[in-house]
Amino acid sequence: MATLYFHVPFCKRICTYCDFYKVGAVALIPKVVEQMHAELERRAPYLKERSLTSIYFGGGTPSLLSPEQVEGLITHARQLFDCTQVSEITLEANPDDITAEYAAKLGSTSVNRVSLGVQSFDDRVLRFMNRRHTADEAEAAVSRLRKAGCDNISVDIIFGVAGFGDKWLAQSVARAIELGVEHISAYHLTVEEHTKLGVMARRGEYIPVSEERSESDYLLVESMLTEAGYEHYEVSNYALKGCRAKHNSAYWAGVEYLGIGPGAHSFSGDDRRWCISTAKEYAEGDMRFEGETLTRKDHLNEYIMTSLRRVEGIDLAYIARDYGEAQRHRVEQAAKVCIECKTLVQHQDTLAIPTSSFMLSDAVIESLFA
Repeated sequence: MATLYFHVPFCKRICTYCDFYKVGAVALIPKVVEQMHAELERRAPYLKERSLTSIYFGGGTPSLLSPEQVEGLITHARQLFDCTQVSEITLEANPDDITAEYAAKLGSTSVNRVSLGVQSFDDRVLRFMNRRHTADEAEAAVSRLRKAGCDNISVDIIFGVAGFGDKWLAQSVARAIELGVEHISAYHLTVEEHTKLGVMARRGEYIPVSEERSESDYLLVESMLTEAGYEHYEVSNYALKGCRAKHNSAYWAGVEYLGIGPGAHSFSGDDRRWCISTAKEYAEGDMRFEGETLTRKDHLNEYIMTSLRRVEGIDLAYIARDYGEAQRHRVEQAAKVCIECKTLVQHQDTLAIPTSSFMLSDAVIESLFA
C-alpha cells in the first residue's frame, strides 16, 4: 500500500508565517502541471507497483489549479497505479478560490475531501497573517462546497498568535465548530527564520507568545473541540467519528508515498528523496533530486516520533519484535521519568502521550530516541 502526493507550490500572496516551498509566479502553472504528468510517468516505478489508498494535492495553493487540471492528474495516476482502494482524494484550497463555479466543477471531479486553509475566523488575525480571504468568505466557501456535494471538509486553525488569545481565539474556534466540518487541524503559530514573521521577530516587531500562553491557548482549543465531539487523534488533528484524515494518517503509520512536483518528498521504505528544482527549473523539465538512505536507527526513531504523535502511542511488543529486546528495555527505562511526570502513560505494551500533554510531545519523543 502507498499514497500519492502532488505539490503545487504556487501562491497569489505569501503568508507571513509560511516556510513551505512556494512561489508567486502563477503564470508557470500550465508548464508545471505538464511536467508533473511527465514526472508521474517517469517516477511511477519508485513505488514498486504498490496499490494506492489516497491521493493528496498540497501546496502552496492547489486550488489555483483548475478542476480540469486536478482531474487530469488523478486520471493519469489511475492509469499508472492500482487505485481501486483509493478512498480519499484531498485538495487543499484557499477559501476565496472556492467560488460557486469552482465548487460546482470540483464536485464533478474525483476529489472527495477539501482541506480549507482558513487559519482564523478573526479578520484581524487574517490581515496579520497576510491571508487573502475574510472570515465570511471562509464560511461561504464551506457552504458552496456543501451545495456541490462535498461531505468531507477540513479546516485549519492557527493558535498561539500574540494578542489574539482567550475570547478572540474562543470565538474563532466556535465559528469553526458551528460550521460542522468533519475535521479540524489546529496548529501553533511558529516563527520560522526565513519568513516575514521571522524578520518581524528579529526586528522586535513581533514577540512570540510565552510558554504559559501557548499552553493556555492549546488547552482552550482542545477542550472546545473535544467537548464538541471531535476526537483528538494526533497532536494537531481533530476529527468527528470516522473522519480521520486517511492520507496524513498513512504518513504517521510509515506508509510509502510518491511526491510529485517541485519541493515534493517521496519515501519508499529505506529511501527518501525530494525534488530541489525551483518551479522555473521544473517547468523547463529540469528535475533535480536529493535523497538519503535510512538506517535501522533512523527507522526506529521515526517510528517513535510518528507513533507518539498519535493517541495510539508506541507498541513495545513491535519494538521488541523488530528491533530487539534490548531496544524495548531501553525505551521503557527512558520512559520512566516521563511516566512519573505524567507526560507518558503505559498500558501493558503501549506507551502514549495523554492529549493534555501533546504540547510537550517534542521533548517526550526526543527523550526516547535511540
